[in-house]
Amino acid sequence: MLSSTLLDDWALAPLEENARHDLLEVIDDRAGSRSTVLTSQLPVDHWHGWINDPTVADALLDRLVHSAYRIVMKGESLRRKKTEEEAAS
Repeated sequence: MLSSTLLDDWALAPLEENARHDLLEVIDDRAGSRSTVLTSQLPVDHWHGWINDPTVADALLDRLVHSAYRIVMKGESLRRKKTEEEAAS
């Protein structure tokens, strides 16, 4: 059993129907008992539309957001900055 799961680059590509249901099942199994970490460039207020199924979106986001700690990072992309520094050297 995994104690923590990291979903990196959340919402970069569209979700197909069976992927939505699989994701809901995974999150539902973990909700309230294990940690799930999401990183995303997509603002949280766009996640519902990205899931593209109102019923699944409500269920999924309720489980994710209910006891979440949200950290919003602002500023320049460190990946871009590193690439620019490497190109300059």
